[in-house]
Amino acid sequence: MGTDAFRSESFARYLVAAADYVDLVRRVDMASLDAPGLGVWDLRALIGHTSRSLVTVIEYIARPADQIAAPTAVDYYRIIAESFPDSDAVAERGRQAGAALGDDPVAAVVELADRARRALDGLPPGYVLTTLVGGMPLEEYLRTRIFELVVHCLDIARATGLRFEPSRDTLADAVRLAAEAALDAGHGGALLLALTGRAPLPPGFSIV
Repeated sequence: MGTDAFRSESFARYLVAAADYVDLVRRVDMASLDAPGLGVWDLRALIGHTSRSLVTVIEYIARPADQIAAPTAVDYYRIIAESFPDSDAVAERGRQAGAALGDDPVAAVVELADRARRALDGLPPGYVLTTLVGGMPLEEYLRTRIFELVVHCLDIARATGLRFEPSRDTLADAVRLAAEAALDAGHGGALLLALTGRAPLPPGFSIV
């Protein structure tokens, strides 16, 4: 597969995942934003945290990089786990992102999705942007954003009771990345045993 083909697929899948997120938020009862979302987050914070998969694309694209610190999506998650283990900081960013959605979260999310799409238009193949962990190929960073959008849309659906079915392609990409990250962290065997019904995953198991 050539660079252009991969670029086209990663961009298309990201835009599909973003559209799925927008459609899901449109169906959320805005009167329930104070209800439990995920962990320490209420529903507003969970939706806000998910919106960061749009916000960071917009912001990071504006910061091109000359060198690559994280060549792949798996590298990104490994560096995050090693260098930014502060879960309290993540929780606070989610709350701030939720507050930033303002009085009309639906309109805010729609606008962010449109800005992310426009930010991606016309970028050359092989574009390298500056992320939280340093320089990274855009195609690989988008894989992390697809993963986040799919996982957190499932979280939002669970918190609200809304039906949500990710597109097959975006779900497949998220599942592949989760498996790759588990393998990279030395948990490939445990994951395979669980997927084949041979043993449960350890309590609290997570690849992020």
